[in-house]
This record gives sequence, C-alpha cells and structure tokens, in this order.
Amino acid sequence: MTQSDDRDTAAERDPTRPAAVLIVGAGFAGLGTAIRLRQAGITDIVILERGREVGGTWRDNTYPGAACDVPSLLYSFSFAQNSDWSHTYSGSAEILDYIHGLVDRFQLGSQIQFDTEVSSLVWNAEEGTWTAHTRCGHTVTARAAVMAAGPLSNASLPDMPGRDTYTGTTIHSARWDHTFDPTGQRIGVIGTGASGVQIIPQLVDQAAQVKVFQRTPGWVIPRLDRQRSEASKTLFRAAPSLQNLARQAWFWAHEVFALGVVWTSLATTVLERLAGAYRRRQVHDSWLRRQLTPDYRAGCKRILVSSDYYPALQRDNCKLITWPIATLSPRGIRTADGIEHELDAIVFATGFDVCKTSAPFPVHGVDGASLDDAWAEGAHAYRSVTTAGFPNLFLTFGPNSGPGHNSALVYMESQIAHITEAIRVIVEDDLRALEVRRDREQDHNRWLARRLARTTWNSGCHSWYLTADGRNTTMYPGFATQFAKHTAPVDLADYQIQQRSVSSLGVQPDLGGRL
Repeated sequence: MTQSDDRDTAAERDPTRPAAVLIVGAGFAGLGTAIRLRQAGITDIVILERGREVGGTWRDNTYPGAACDVPSLLYSFSFAQNSDWSHTYSGSAEILDYIHGLVDRFQLGSQIQFDTEVSSLVWNAEEGTWTAHTRCGHTVTARAAVMAAGPLSNASLPDMPGRDTYTGTTIHSARWDHTFDPTGQRIGVIGTGASGVQIIPQLVDQAAQVKVFQRTPGWVIPRLDRQRSEASKTLFRAAPSLQNLARQAWFWAHEVFALGVVWTSLATTVLERLAGAYRRRQVHDSWLRRQLTPDYRAGCKRILVSSDYYPALQRDNCKLITWPIATLSPRGIRTADGIEHELDAIVFATGFDVCKTSAPFPVHGVDGASLDDAWAEGAHAYRSVTTAGFPNLFLTFGPNSGPGHNSALVYMESQIAHITEAIRVIVEDDLRALEVRRDREQDHNRWLARRLARTTWNSGCHSWYLTADGRNTTMYPGFATQFAKHTAPVDLADYQIQQRSVSSLGVQPDLGGRL
C-alpha cells in the first residue's frame, strides 16, 4: 500500500483491498484516533459504529441531570479545544454537540459506517490483516485495528431476585426512556454512584415520592459549577493561548488532587475532613448524616461531585433506604427488614459492565488465540495499548488506563499518540506485523502490580475497579504526567517485527529504536 493510497477516504477507497486502519467505535476515543491518524497522513480509515450516530457514552446517557464531573476545559481534546462551553461543567447534550462538531470540523463523516456492530475480530497472519465480522453479515479488513468501543458502553442491569416479576416501569440510567413522566409517581432509585447522584435531585423535583436504595455511601465534594459569560467566550476565541493557560491550570489542580485519592496520605485525610465538613454543613439530621458517612478511605471508590444530592435527600418526598434489597416483587422492592416498598417505577443507576476479564466481542489473534482466554484472570496490556499474541491491534481505554483524579481524555490522548505512531510505522515501513514482546508486557504488568498494591484502590473497599478476585485491571497507579511519559513513546525494541518481504535468512530490517 503506497502513501498516496493511504490518503484515500472511505467513500473513495476500493472496498476489495484492506484499509490501512479499522476503528471500532465512534465515541471520543475512536474519533480522536481517526483525527490524529489523519493529521499524521494516514486517512485510509474505516470506523465501525453500532449506533446510528456518534457519541458513545454521551449519546447513550441522556438521563435527567446527565453531566460531566470534570471541567469542560479538560473534558475536550487539547488539539480541538472549544471556547464556547456554557458552564464550567457541561451537560451531556453540550458534550454530544462537541463530539458532532469534531466529525464536521475534521471531515470524518464519510469514514463512519453506522448501524454496524462488530461480532468478532480475526487476525490473518499470512496477510497481516484484521477482519471484522459484523452482525449484519459484512466484513471489513484492515492492516491495523483499534478497539475504541469504550469501557462505559454496555449498561449493567443487576441480576436481582424477582426482577422479572416486577410489573411497574423499569429504566436504566444509560437507556433513559424520555416518554416516561415522573410527575406524581412513586419512584425507587437503585444506585448512588456518579449517575445516581445526578438523577436523584431531578426526580425529587417532579415525583410524588423518591426512595433511594443505597448499598454503600460515597465521598461527596461540591460541584462548583458556574455559567460562563459571553465576555469569557469571546476572550478565549480571540486569545486561544489564554484558554490553553486556563486548561493547564485545571490540569495541574487535578494532578495535585491525585495525592489525596490515588494514594493514602496526609492529603487523603485533608480531603476526608473537607468532605466531612461539607456533609455536616449540608445534612442537618445526625442519623441521616451517619448513614451517608463512608467507612472506607476517600478515593477507594470514585469521588462523587454534587452540590444538590444532599439537599435532595432531605426533601419531604425523598427517603434514603439503607437496608439491603432482598428481592423485587410485583409491586416494588422488598428489603431485608421485611418491608415492601410499593413503587410505580424503578430506576437502575447501576453503571456499566466494564470488561475486566474479557473483550467486548470475540477477538482471535496469532494461531487463533482468544483474547478472552488471554484475559481470563484479568485484562492486561503493555502500556495499556497492546498485548502479546495480537499484532497490529491497539486498545483505547485499555487495561490500567483509568484515571482516579484527572480527565479521561488526557489519558486517552497519550494512548492515541502511541497508537498513531505505531500505525505510522506499520504503514510507512510496510510491516506485516508489529507485536509487543510477551516478556516486555509481563515486566510492565509486574511493575503495575507493585504500584497498585500501594494505592487507595487496593485498600479494602469493593469497587468496579476490581475483578472478582480483587485484581485492579482498570486504574493507572500514578499521575497523568507519568502515564503520558510511560505510554506515548513507541520503542521498537519492545516489539517483534515482521516485514511483508522477508529475506530467505529471515533477517529483520533495523528500524531504529525509540520514535
């Protein structure tokens, strides 16, 4: 494939030959990767999206009150900043508009195939290609594949006893039914995580009664949201350097925050005391305050950011239930104390099925090896991006790439930089396969395990970060600056390299070291 061939768009390219790059998912990660690849001169890209529009998490999460708990200046790409955010923390609709704007601004529309769900991904060692099989019966082949489906793409509906017997309305936060009118209804909310604390205040404003079923209280800090003035928007448009300076200020403030939530330290104690003071000021009843006080260190679970959750719980039409749920019944929820709570609707704010021990769809690499089998004891990768046995395959939001303190998009950009550089090598040097060495991946994951053992996440609480046997395959144990340093460079000494034309002696060309 020549360099000029790689500049074809999906609409113009010959469908009978492999594309340069196949990307699965048209959310932030997939679109960001496509943008950076195009800027690197690789435009022969096919993006497969199972939905009918772009957006991923922000397309799916449209529940009342849906918003980001990271400042908008950080929850956007550094290479595609937006000066017109309406608030410090933007709602889901505005974030989705930003994502649509990326498609228009970087002319990605012709490269996206919608309503195309990947059912499997298979490596062809002889050709050096990946083939995506789709549920509609089509196949797409490419020299490199990027799995950008995202960790928050599949809603998690808990397998509770009696769930199928309930006769009222059920709604998951990530699949909100906008025909549902909460006015005057008795509503139960299961889950008090990041989605729950946003939904509950909205429902309390409209419903006759809201019962909140809490399994574990969270550490809550205020959400200092402000509407941005037109003058500030105009200033950022006229002086992008000032916007970048503001972004950097937010970034470093969040980096400092890591000292309190990634590791248990004096900063953790300070954070807990500040959160405790906020709780005492907001929650007037001592018994309710006790029910809302966590028994684990701050940071072990995700910190919740809300200024209206505590006030909503104290409204006359809202009640916090801390007894465990025994079963769902035809009329509502029965708790372990024997009380049946009659409800017209139940909202499941129960998060997502995050793939910690399997891939989002079957992936078969060298000699037909299954990625699910390779990850049976927990997902793992080299620098969160590549894994041995699966050449030319790259992950966004891969294992141990989650931030506990900073913007996910900051981490994502580091991964995208690594992916872009690796794919550029594959295309420009005409490689059949670029596969991370197993020993390098194992060394990297042993290093991660040592660091993770010292983090707050492994301090004893139960969270979605951990596998069933307690392994943390989700979070990165360090600062965003460290993640960028460890992730972005591509060192070819870490990889096994196969060129398309290999000499009879099997000698590989010297392609240099770190790029």
